[in-house]
Amino acid sequence: MKIFKFGGASTKDAANIKNVLSVINQSGEKNLVVVISAMGKITNALEDVVNDYFSDKNNLYKSLNTVYDFHFEILKGLFSPSHGCFAKLDTLFNELKHFLETNKSKNHAFVYDQVVSYGELISSTIISTYFTEKGIQNKWLDVRQCIKTNENYRDATVDWEKTQQKISEKVSDTGITITQGFLGAENTNNFTTTLGREGSDYTAAIFAYCLNAENVTIWKDVPGVLNADPRYFTQTQLYNHISYREAIELAFYGASVIHPKTLQPLQRKEIPLYVKSFLNPLAPGTCVGKGVVLDPFTSSFILKKEQVLISLSSLDFSFMMEDNIGDVFKLLHEYKMKVNLIQNSAISFSVCVDNKFQNLEALLAKLRENFSVKWNENVTLYTIRHFNPSEVKALAENKNVLLKQESKETVQLVIKE
Repeated sequence: MKIFKFGGASTKDAANIKNVLSVINQSGEKNLVVVISAMGKITNALEDVVNDYFSDKNNLYKSLNTVYDFHFEILKGLFSPSHGCFAKLDTLFNELKHFLETNKSKNHAFVYDQVVSYGELISSTIISTYFTEKGIQNKWLDVRQCIKTNENYRDATVDWEKTQQKISEKVSDTGITITQGFLGAENTNNFTTTLGREGSDYTAAIFAYCLNAENVTIWKDVPGVLNADPRYFTQTQLYNHISYREAIELAFYGASVIHPKTLQPLQRKEIPLYVKSFLNPLAPGTCVGKGVVLDPFTSSFILKKEQVLISLSSLDFSFMMEDNIGDVFKLLHEYKMKVNLIQNSAISFSVCVDNKFQNLEALLAKLRENFSVKWNENVTLYTIRHFNPSEVKALAENKNVLLKQESKETVQLVIKE
């Protein structure tokens, strides 16, 4: 058994969905779990639906129609006008509308998970139906029957014991199973949960772990894991091999090719992860597994945009000690701020965070009760692994460097651009 995961870029239109079928055929694999993300930028479009539901009900059905029309156009490129998949699309949208019309909860995270999940439910339904149409027998599986979680909506924690049991019951060792990435269901009331953005990679790793899979392949629009994001760096190199440990380091610092939680279950069972191009499926791509740290051994460049740098000092100029730093971390956790860098001195403490849940103003108000607070929004955090001094100098040249932190293997720069 192997696990294939296809992201939104690989299913963004009818031509790309046809290419997914081609990738499966070229692989020659007959026993697969195929994990499907929402198509294209549909997760973002469904986030607009959630935002309109809470703040602009007059625009809600326009946002819904945008999502519907996107999928309808894809169906027109795959099926005849009378095909039953159009009715399946209508059924799923009627379910979504019914939820929005009858929901009583004002919990934004709960509503988010119930609404955004339809991106994966629709995409996997379309692809499963298309495969059947083209003679590829498969089983469509609702992943919410398998991946069980707690009630931490938008970033749920997997109940591994129950998930192992459900996957063992639901997934056959033979044939092709098509399911959804990103989603789960909480144990108490079976409401839909999500595993965090980019959580489809994690889903693939969960299935691999529970099924003792031979390997996992993530199909991307890049040739594999590169040493830098080609959208921001002009010269990039393909890594042929990365060790689990190094890949976890890169993921921790924000490398976008691999989700941070994906690698841990794979490492525990030493299941290799391949990152390959769906545009060139026979190319070797990158293998993440046991062995050398990096091949070739070259610097890795990672950037995270739209960060916030918060600098604190005590109001009475006393030392920043464990007790007040501990208070700061409790607040960062409470307001769901992901910490990407910390630095402290005798009387100051700085932290670079991701304001993912838009809680910055509330956090700053709370911090001002006990600290002198300064902050910079929309900063960029650059990380270079296995750096050399000339690379750091070139990166910082003619830029406003707000903070620099350097260790033996890694240098990080917070830059206001």
